[in-house]
Amino acid sequence: MNIKCGYQCGFTFNKSQMKNLFVLTLISILLLSCSDGDEPDPNGCDLGTVISQERYRNAPSDELTINSLEIESDCLKISFSASGCDGESWKIVLIDSGSVLESDPPQRNLRLSLENKELCEAFITRELSFNIEKLRVEGGRVELNLINSGDQVLYDY
Repeated sequence: MNIKCGYQCGFTFNKSQMKNLFVLTLISILLLSCSDGDEPDPNGCDLGTVISQERYRNAPSDELTINSLEIESDCLKISFSASGCDGESWKIVLIDSGSVLESDPPQRNLRLSLENKELCEAFITRELSFNIEKLRVEGGRVELNLINSGDQVLYDY
């Protein structure tokens, strides 16, 4: 069975070709609707937090200085400094080890990973906020240990 395209377009499709066209169209729609992670955070944080034991151990660890930590709602604000040109090319990720330390309150270890390829000598300070909502555990609070600085902050929710 052949199906002719309407409006005199000159194309003729058999049933198999129509099925393939449908599948290709469906796949295209699904790919276009996939998220690349760049949507605004519903809590207003700049970035998310990665939970991965492997990345916690192996992510880049270029030198940086943690200046301050502050929790505002479900966002952990981190002020940090590092050398560079302008910091625009930095790749920054907050990574949780994936483990919860059993104590009162429970604790989680975090690391701010910086990949810095900039070879300038300026000392740049930036503040970013990270969504920490997925770090919640039972009990309504967890101590977050940032191993880059040795600082701790209590997350109450």
